[in-house]
Amino acid sequence: MPFKLPIRGYLLHVTHYDPVWVANKDKEEPFDLEVGIQVIDAAADAGLNLLLIDPKDAVRYKGHPELARPYSQGMEILKTLTERAAKHGMETAVKLNFSQSALHQHNHWFRPHNQLFDSPEYWQYAFDVMDELIDAVKPPRFFHVGMDEDHDRSYGQYVEAVKTLHIGLLQRNLRTLIWNDSACRWPQAAIHRDKSLAAEREVPKDVIHVLWDYGGWEPAALPRIRAQGFDVWGAPGSKPDLVAQMRDALLEIGGQGILLTHWIQCIPARRDELLERIRTCGPVCNAQ
Repeated sequence: MPFKLPIRGYLLHVTHYDPVWVANKDKEEPFDLEVGIQVIDAAADAGLNLLLIDPKDAVRYKGHPELARPYSQGMEILKTLTERAAKHGMETAVKLNFSQSALHQHNHWFRPHNQLFDSPEYWQYAFDVMDELIDAVKPPRFFHVGMDEDHDRSYGQYVEAVKTLHIGLLQRNLRTLIWNDSACRWPQAAIHRDKSLAAEREVPKDVIHVLWDYGGWEPAALPRIRAQGFDVWGAPGSKPDLVAQMRDALLEIGGQGILLTHWIQCIPARRDELLERIRTCGPVCNAQ
């Protein structure tokens, strides 16, 4: 068993879309670059070695100016974050979300194009945006496409969407990461769990599954995914004991990565919360 997981990542939100965030979009503060740099420094100090940047519509796209919002900033902020991570020897990757759900709204950053629903135009515009982000961040290996909590696609449509994203990223020499919802045990999440299980059966084996399990709900999920031939990462939530539990489970099965998440804005008012999460959970990711 390896001494530590090869990939120990932190997900940094330049913005985000879920029902809580959407309720405050009309007064959302722009991403604070100074706080973002402090977060990167803290992550590096904690032994994390991957920065996963989640920009969505918080940056302005030359090819799609219609995606700009009041809080959008220039693409150069992503270059600054990438350079700061590189200073610490941290790898960078990019995250968007192409899940379709009128409830969870994870793809509403793409509006109005989210209404095109997997048409050729939808995917053309999606890869336009992805190419601008790839040009800015220059991720060497990974692009996370989200895909959690999808209500609106059928099982077949969901699998085909993952395959479409996978093909496009493979052409760009990047590996596809997706959220895996199969640890979600509450009744309303059954549809998401079942779509992840369908993806396990049908998507290419080089798609990386990132199992999010914030409560230790489903211990059998990680070994099941790994046994099917997938590389698997875990996202364990906010408690150090759960981070340690997932870290050890990943090490036991030959998992490749662990990803810290914190679904709050990167602004001065939330700085202390962001840094405290990293300081308490980051070193646990790095230990054995």
